[in-house]
Amino acid sequence: MSEQTFKVVIVGGGTAGITVAAQLARKMSPQQIAVIDPAENHYYQPLWTLVGAGVMPKEKTVHTEKSVIPKGVHWIQEAVTSFAPEENYVMTDRQTKVNYEYLVVAPGIKLNWDGIKGLKESIGKNGVVSNYSYDTVDSTWQALQNIKGGNVIFTQPTTPIKCGGAPQKIMYLTEDYLRKHNLRDKVNISFYTPAGKIFPVKKYEDAINEMIERRGIQRKFQYNLIEIIGNEKKAIFENLTTGETETVSYEMIHVTPPMSAPDFIKESPLVDASGLVEVDKHTLQHTRYANIFSLGDVINTGTPTKNGAAVRKQAPVVVANLLNAMKGQPITTQYEGYGSCPLVTGYGRLMLIEFDYSMQPKESFPFNQAKERLSMYLLKRYLLPAMYWKGMLKGRA
Repeated sequence: MSEQTFKVVIVGGGTAGITVAAQLARKMSPQQIAVIDPAENHYYQPLWTLVGAGVMPKEKTVHTEKSVIPKGVHWIQEAVTSFAPEENYVMTDRQTKVNYEYLVVAPGIKLNWDGIKGLKESIGKNGVVSNYSYDTVDSTWQALQNIKGGNVIFTQPTTPIKCGGAPQKIMYLTEDYLRKHNLRDKVNISFYTPAGKIFPVKKYEDAINEMIERRGIQRKFQYNLIEIIGNEKKAIFENLTTGETETVSYEMIHVTPPMSAPDFIKESPLVDASGLVEVDKHTLQHTRYANIFSLGDVINTGTPTKNGAAVRKQAPVVVANLLNAMKGQPITTQYEGYGSCPLVTGYGRLMLIEFDYSMQPKESFPFNQAKERLSMYLLKRYLLPAMYWKGMLKGRA
């Protein structure tokens, strides 16, 4: 067993972990910081919606993990297996004991492909597709080009998911694609969701419902996908209101897999009953361990957005409160639950949704953001990726 010691240890080298590392490295010696993550690559996942719709190749969304580690910060390319918060260390899969004074937990969220019967075996073939991983996103574009008629289905699971709008974004792009190719009248498009409404913020809910009705998309509320029969191109849904099941044939089905905290988090002493890391929803400090902070998809704050936009607001809160804790000063900086969903509604159209814990709009621009706009699509397509790679991950935004 080897042993290393750092002032700050960050578990996870994704959006949240690297953003915090980059901001911290500007405020303290980077040599005192370590990031633990086994990944070879780092992905800008928000563009996978456009990859799945044929707008761009997926290779544009990936950089090496090495290239995003902030200069001077130690990268331990191993996987954390356990936490010892009482003794202030974590263990890795290579039996490295990493001691810390302060810990930031940001490992992201796990896709559970085996959480739906038949999904793991079917994904990428038999019309079963998903934009939710780098390995499967190409299958969406391939299947989309082969649609000639029939049922096209989009699903959302009962669990919290990252990028809550993504299951809808690819649906609107698919509808637009079929319309442009004179196939729309041959295809039935349905959205199956366990939720009771299309979006939790009323202003945007009203705008989305109006758009859905105009475009002839079916909404199936209180439904959960429980099985895929790939060789028959059939999907089985449970009606959460009645408990009855419904079998539906499909030409293409875009599946959002159930998600959860990674196993090493779920099995740790850091989580609450929901299996997510337990933090104060405003300070992002752990509720039981004062020298631990957490952010990103793995926290239990209840906000419906688990994505980079939320992290962009969470990271400065974690950094400010961490630095105050080091100085023995009060933890006062607050996260107000900001979330954003750049809802792509077609090729060249986007509704920029922004809100906070109160489920009220928290808009950045001086116009009605519940309207589809080309300018907001261009923001997502070009400006936000540049801001991500050159801003957020460098500690500048």
